[in-house]
Amino acid sequence: MLETFRNFLINLAEQGDIPASFKYGFVINAMICALLIGPILGGIGTMVVTKKMAFFSEAVGHAAMTGIAVGVLLGEPFSAPYISLFTYCILFGLIINYTKNRTKMSSDTLIGVFLAISIALGGSLLIYVSAKVNSHALESILFGSILTVSDTDIYILVVSAIIIGFVLIPYLNRMLLASFNPNLAIVRGVNVKLIEYIFIIIVTVITIASVKIVGSILVEALLLIPAAAAKNLSKSIKGFVSYSVVFALISCLLGVYLPIQFDISIPSGGAIIMISSAILLLQLLLECYLETLQKGIE
Repeated sequence: MLETFRNFLINLAEQGDIPASFKYGFVINAMICALLIGPILGGIGTMVVTKKMAFFSEAVGHAAMTGIAVGVLLGEPFSAPYISLFTYCILFGLIINYTKNRTKMSSDTLIGVFLAISIALGGSLLIYVSAKVNSHALESILFGSILTVSDTDIYILVVSAIIIGFVLIPYLNRMLLASFNPNLAIVRGVNVKLIEYIFIIIVTVITIASVKIVGSILVEALLLIPAAAAKNLSKSIKGFVSYSVVFALISCLLGVYLPIQFDISIPSGGAIIMISSAILLLQLLLECYLETLQKGIE
């Protein structure tokens, strides 16, 4: 199916119906990934921002480095060590949440400790295994690379999106309520702790599935920046989620397409985050202008 769809777009590009860059399979792969991760990260990012879990998502992204290094040491291919990657990062996230509920340390302190340990371990292991792989492979882990997105990566992303969808459909309302008003959720009988564990697994899964296209260092930014811009614009939960999804989708599509179209040699992850940051900056400038205008009228 994927090959058929790819050939269809390649034919359209050769006929001049769509941009010529779509003649290349890796461009189509990257755009498919962008179409998937944009709406998912944008939607989930609203709850990450509301629950103040920015630091946690960063810790999971950095934990991916350790998961990949462990996978290589265990004999998995460096380009797709998904068994070790998902296993390590999900355990990492669950242990953080379990420990957080049973310690006197504040959440940011606890996550900071786990983050430091994970970076030290991951960095050391990556240097150790770097003799077995090329430097471009390491760069793709940290900053993302459209050149290394394979059919396997797309299928992993699709399966992850389907799983997340099946989980979100029955739990979405309770998850939103627990995110925006946990006290009211408890009064209404929502198991907030269970919802928190489910949400952590969702954040971890989509973060890991997005590492190839955005990069372990930058995936957390795509969870936060579109949601931050959306929060300033929206007047309702629906608007908050909708704006965040649109901003994240635009960032992903332009971040993948523009460097290819204009032959700019920068990692896809960096381009995506720069587009997202530009959207946030424009939104802030517009907000400041409107506020100044309003004061002038008064």
